[in-house]
Amino acid sequence: MTTINPISSSEGKYDFGGRLTADFPSQILMDITEICNLACTHCPHPTFAKSEHYEGRHLDPALNDKMVEEVRLHGQGKTQYIRYAANGEPLAHPNGYDMIEAAVKHSGVYVTLTTNGKIMNEKRTQRLLDAGVHLIDISIDAFKPETYAKIRVKGDLNITQTNVIRLLQWVRESKASTKVVVSFVEQPSNRHEIDDFERYWKDQGADFVIIRRLHSCSGAVVELADMRRQAQKQQQRRPCLYPWERMVVNARGDLAFCPSDWVHGSYVADYRKTSIYETWQGEFYQALRSAHLSNNYAKHSFCGACPDWESTRWPHQGRSYADMVEEFIGN
Repeated sequence: MTTINPISSSEGKYDFGGRLTADFPSQILMDITEICNLACTHCPHPTFAKSEHYEGRHLDPALNDKMVEEVRLHGQGKTQYIRYAANGEPLAHPNGYDMIEAAVKHSGVYVTLTTNGKIMNEKRTQRLLDAGVHLIDISIDAFKPETYAKIRVKGDLNITQTNVIRLLQWVRESKASTKVVVSFVEQPSNRHEIDDFERYWKDQGADFVIIRRLHSCSGAVVELADMRRQAQKQQQRRPCLYPWERMVVNARGDLAFCPSDWVHGSYVADYRKTSIYETWQGEFYQALRSAHLSNNYAKHSFCGACPDWESTRWPHQGRSYADMVEEFIGN
């Protein structure tokens, strides 16, 4: 169990403030399906799909409606955005488009989609634009087709690239307000392509090109997790941002606190029996935050074993995905 010297409260850096609010999460992560149509080498999904934790679930659309209503009632001026992403391909959900559209039309906040882009055919892409989704983030991770094939197993860069270029063209032609972002998870097999990737997608008109840092998915990528723990032995651990920033609604219908949890280790409550509002302000989250501030994870072993705390950036620690979204909202 990880227990290190407590963070000095005099620092005053790890608390609510700015876009982080004690009233309601600034981010709601909608992990609406366990199904994915790719088997990426840096992602735990191929192992997850063979584990006892996997059942190929899809989130009950009624819980999406419940979330949208909660954000409408409690999230105005507090929730920065709702993000459809996480442990499956959101567009693989049979009701995914309807759910995203409902969030756009009724939540009153910014709505984003993270997708691998494989099934964004003409009809589906046009539907997203018609719904008015605010931001579409396509995970690509390679510049060359052969690199893409090695990393994004079961994928074809030519198909994804065509889909994204068509999306960019439609946004320009329709003068839609939708922002289009492409992302790249840096790893040994693609690091040499970063400059070409950035240059190509900027030339194509992407609103932003994200180069993401590789992390261990809360320890699920075992080899990387072990390397990180070894490197952190002499480091002072700081609190992870997530307990102050976000809440996850996963495909099982649970509320969870970690977006990279593949073993249901961050379970908080059954969403059918409670609300985001009361859970965010409740005893569990208060205890979780205290554990992070004191570096005492005796009752929070999932967090205690996670080496990815240093990959989360607090607002005072530099630029993050949330800063990009904030700028888009302001434009």
